[in-house]
Amino acid sequence: MNILELKDKYLESQDFKLLASKTQKDYVYFLDKMLSTPVNGRHVSRSRVSTFTGVKARRAYETWLKRGVSFANHICSVSKKMYSYANEMGYAETNPFKTFKCKTTHNRRVTWTRQQVKTFLDECYLSFEYRNLGLIVQMAYEWCQRVGDMRMLKFSNIDFDTGVLNLEQSKRRALVHLPISEDLLEMLTQQKEEFGFQEWVAPYPFARRKSYEPYTLHRLSKVARRVLDLCGLPKELRIADLRRTGTTEMVEAGVSMAQIMSVTGHSTPNSVKPYMKNTYASAENALTKRQTYVKSTMDVPR
Repeated sequence: MNILELKDKYLESQDFKLLASKTQKDYVYFLDKMLSTPVNGRHVSRSRVSTFTGVKARRAYETWLKRGVSFANHICSVSKKMYSYANEMGYAETNPFKTFKCKTTHNRRVTWTRQQVKTFLDECYLSFEYRNLGLIVQMAYEWCQRVGDMRMLKFSNIDFDTGVLNLEQSKRRALVHLPISEDLLEMLTQQKEEFGFQEWVAPYPFARRKSYEPYTLHRLSKVARRVLDLCGLPKELRIADLRRTGTTEMVEAGVSMAQIMSVTGHSTPNSVKPYMKNTYASAENALTKRQTYVKSTMDVPR
């Protein structure tokens, strides 16, 4: 059995079918990237399952690293899960993707300025081609949510009567219920008038075979990079940074950790920290509050 045949069997397995539909699409994308990778002059898809070694897996991983650590780690993680299925079924004795350690990604600290967000959105809303990307970005920024969840958002997640977003996050299955601003609700209402004949709030705007589908992660990133270049914005910016940007703004506004967690869906304060950035504004806010407290208690015996 070659690895392409293993992929077909894995996609028919209960392990795969129990995954959320969004996760299934992401798995297929990353598995296809893995299969098309050349190792020792031949694509991984043609390699035998039983003889694909850790050395070969490592070489494939090094190729993926050229696209970035996060990209490489995603492919490696999904490939590892497929091979775990192969181990359980007796198709392979070992898991080649467990024989080496993936590189760790350092916590990013990049945030957007409000002007950068405005510049990006203004460019998106100038054309039909980028408008749905702009809506995904605006929702991710305003609600401090992952762009991955926003690209998969359905009209059924939105209560237009009460102006509330009801979302089960894909990563931790946390449920969040968030208010929708008047401006955003107006945009979403208009979006429903134009795209309400199908389920996705902001699909890829060009239908294939008369069917609209959500942006893939790769296409979303690629189109966003194109808009960033059109705007002349710094190359270090990523739309995934918008969740951190919004969370940082909540910290600077003096929002409590419990309130932040109710928005972001995190279950512990420690899990929020990677999305926060220490800024002068948050430090100034903290010290101002402290000084106010000290002055108000000057005459109180301690």
